[in-house]
Amino acid sequence: MTAGRGGLAELEARVAKDLDIIAYPDTRWVPERLGPDGAPALDVLVIGGGQGGLAIAHALKRARVHRIRIVDRAPEGREGPWLTYARMATLRSPKDVNGPDLDVPSLAFRSWFSAQHGESAWHVLNKIPKEDWAAYLLWLRRVLTIRIENGVACESVRPQADGDLIEATLRDQSSGTLETVFARKVVVATGIEGAGRWWTPPMVEALDKSVWAHASEPIDFTALKGKRVAVLGAGASAFDNAATALEHGARVSVFCRRADMQRIQPFRWLSFPGFLGHFADLDDSWRWRFMNYLLTLREAFPRETWERVARHDTFRLETDASWERCEIVDGVVHLHTPQGRFEADYLIMGTGFDMDLSLRPELAAIAPHAALWSDRFTPPEEERNARLARYPYLDPQFAFTERVAGEAPWLRHVRLFTFGATVSFGPSGSSINAMKFAVPRLVSGIVRDLFSEDIASHWDSLQGYQLPEFLYPGEEGEISPTTPVISKVG
Repeated sequence: MTAGRGGLAELEARVAKDLDIIAYPDTRWVPERLGPDGAPALDVLVIGGGQGGLAIAHALKRARVHRIRIVDRAPEGREGPWLTYARMATLRSPKDVNGPDLDVPSLAFRSWFSAQHGESAWHVLNKIPKEDWAAYLLWLRRVLTIRIENGVACESVRPQADGDLIEATLRDQSSGTLETVFARKVVVATGIEGAGRWWTPPMVEALDKSVWAHASEPIDFTALKGKRVAVLGAGASAFDNAATALEHGARVSVFCRRADMQRIQPFRWLSFPGFLGHFADLDDSWRWRFMNYLLTLREAFPRETWERVARHDTFRLETDASWERCEIVDGVVHLHTPQGRFEADYLIMGTGFDMDLSLRPELAAIAPHAALWSDRFTPPEEERNARLARYPYLDPQFAFTERVAGEAPWLRHVRLFTFGATVSFGPSGSSINAMKFAVPRLVSGIVRDLFSEDIASHWDSLQGYQLPEFLYPGEEGEISPTTPVISKVG
């Protein structure tokens, strides 16, 4: 394959051929349903057009589910974190990970990268630059002809008043125009923060906003040059933000509440087909035990991230230094820790997020009825974890389940493909590593439901199917264009 624009054109021709080869069966099979407005209802509404929503749309098209819409509140190319608050230089996943390509080799990141830069460049590449990943997702969107409606936010998801459809309110971000749409199924694919909120300690939230920001927010790093920056948290995002501040000339201290940082990467251990493909098939006790261990241990950041901060002599790491209280004195933030008092000009919170469905507008009508893990499972005393107990308890195909049986049966039509699926499924929604396993499971569940819910219609269609495979000589009628006319036997 020739690198450069010619190589990319050749690759796109191969993509078209591959998609044609695997097109079987190419049949529109989902019967049309009309909404209360008289218009055809969507088969699936996908909320979120980042890597998860894109992969789901790809799988739905392969399953010949065509009446779909994908909406994303961000402008085109700004879906997901890659060009906004993701401040790492590269993805943390290994470069050979398969994700939204769904095992079509010509759609893989490696094929896209090598077509432009050559195989030799691929072999020397360490990890995928985040900008390349964002560009690759846009390329996938184009070659798969997937339409994503950017600048459109979902305001609410609720049951149809008199019917079995889901009613969603969409808002055009530029005009403010509201639109009501009806869908048979809804998938919420809004990424890592899509089932709660980014969390900041209340004592920091009480400070004037001019002296702090969460790592998920826009930060003017150029304004931090020469200033003392304190970063709370010892995860990858905390260190990515610390590195960015250091590279802009700040003096940075990272505060870790533990005596030592997490340096073991447990997510390397679990990256095998058995775990990624079948974790959701385990019973509740095993799923809870694994995720309680993994999410308490936390994810170590890559060696490259550590080297990115450690090369600066203006970097300090303070361990066993949780923040007990903080206040502003003469314009300076005083931080009180077990290691003493520290002073800072600006604070960055790398403190993760908290699971709370009620905080998301699109999930507000769902939250009162959706079962959480606390509603379904009581762990042994030594495994109790209030944070994990707030995760939604999903069915085997990512659908919400009822907290009280019979109270909200419509929840089975809404699926959650965000980090909120983690306790039920392990790495899945918002995980590149598990996408090739998680997306087919989710879409298989949607296809199963669409088929079974219309089974009477399919039965009638079968009984009415009268297209002969062949005609007798002189007989007239409609047949398949590839069917021959043969002589009558007997």
